Amino acid sequence: MAIKSTVFKAQLQIADMDRALYADHAITLARHPSENDERMMMRLLAFALSVPADDLRGNLEFTAGLSDPDAPDLWQKDLTGQLVQWIEVGQPDDRRLAKACGRSEVVKLWAFASAVPIWWQALEGKVVRLPNLEVWQVPADQSKELATLAQRTMQLQVTVQEGQIWVGDASRSITVEPKLLKGLHAKR
Repeated sequence: MAIKSTVFKAQLQIADMDRALYADHAITLARHPSENDERMMMRLLAFALSVPADDLRGNLEFTAGLSDPDAPDLWQKDLTGQLVQWIEVGQPDDRRLAKACGRSEVVKLWAFASAVPIWWQALEGKVVRLPNLEVWQVPADQSKELATLAQRTMQLQVTVQEGQIWVGDASRSITVEPKLLKGLHAKR
């Protein structure tokens, strides 16, 4: 018998002063059996940092992710079905990123873990010509600390100001300072 996904629920309050975005979201996350808390919380962080201010061009949605090798972790599709955002978490290869860049207006990648510098050194030259690709690195110690906030039912606040991100629940707060490795702009 196959192991089923574990369902997590998050009440997410976002105050992103860098984008003038203030919103509340009720999110249901299915954690794949092969996924750990760190990766799941990185998906939740990617959502908070990429969710659009309105739904005029569609909603940002979690996809089947690990269950579907042809799908990203999150995507935003407009009303015609055109991909607006393709969002990956982890360390995909250059072929996957090039394919995503051909299908979507913007591709965002949130890399984490201690092996990111080695992975990026091998990948950087292969993706430099992808104009719609944005790559962020979350330091390994910060992504591991983010994982400590994972609970089956979560109430989280995400505050963003001048590139610094605070993620917290009722008892503690974690600072996340992502580093832009490749982007469309100097600032997120």
